[in-house]
Amino acid sequence: MSNTWIMLGQRWAFDPFIAVNLLLVSVAYGWAWRAARAKAGWSTWAGISFYAAITVLWVSYLGPFAAWSHTFFVAHMCQHLLVMMVAAPLLVLSNPVTLAFVSLGGSGRRRMAAILRGRAVQVLTNPWLTWIAFAVVLTGTHFTNFYNLALTNHDLDTCVQQPLYLIAAVLFYFPLIGSNLQPRRPTHAVRLMSLGLMMVPEAVTGAVLYFAPHVLYPYYNTIRPFGPDPITDQRLAGAIMWAMAMIIDSGWMMLAAVEWFADEERKSRRQDAQLRQELLAQSQ
Repeated sequence: MSNTWIMLGQRWAFDPFIAVNLLLVSVAYGWAWRAARAKAGWSTWAGISFYAAITVLWVSYLGPFAAWSHTFFVAHMCQHLLVMMVAAPLLVLSNPVTLAFVSLGGSGRRRMAAILRGRAVQVLTNPWLTWIAFAVVLTGTHFTNFYNLALTNHDLDTCVQQPLYLIAAVLFYFPLIGSNLQPRRPTHAVRLMSLGLMMVPEAVTGAVLYFAPHVLYPYYNTIRPFGPDPITDQRLAGAIMWAMAMIIDSGWMMLAAVEWFADEERKSRRQDAQLRQELLAQSQ
């Protein structure tokens, strides 16, 4: 198995369309970051988070996982986990919405504020709806013929499936972690609950792939140049989804818990300061 991973790493894919778009987005964020730092300062960690996300997307879309995703299901699964459960939350932690707001001028901020207060944004940031969307994308693409069709159609894979994974994941994590501007943040308890419940469709998907008695995607039922046979490949992909998704989700839950604790600490300090002021006023 170790030789298989070495051989997988020796081949990389390259798609000029994806590469150019990742570079353009990186330049745009860098420009906005510079503008925000000139006006009111901007978190260095947010910038690091963004460029870490771009690096993960570059490896996922242009690296060995993309090169072998049409040969080995395990390569697709690693790509899928990196995009949905690593790159997407890192993008959210880079606070792109807040950055755009800070870097804009007065009229731009007013227009953006109106959009953020709109009904569409309220729906798109509802944690229950985003959870459903994430779960539907995750299970719908794997439990229907959609994924097998995407393997045979480059445009369906590149222009529909891959963006769908990233968009659904960004919308899911957006109201749960980070400090992006949004009309209504869910409570910390709801954020933790939503992150915990996401383990359910992930575990179900991984279990179905692992215990399936036959290859679920006929496209993979072919002779490989090396590595595991199709059914072993599918079971390995299911095991990775089942185990790694639990581990990664636990990490984001810990982050949400830390944010909850920090928020409670800030509230406690404000209350203590207010109480001291009241006591000082009464003693005079």
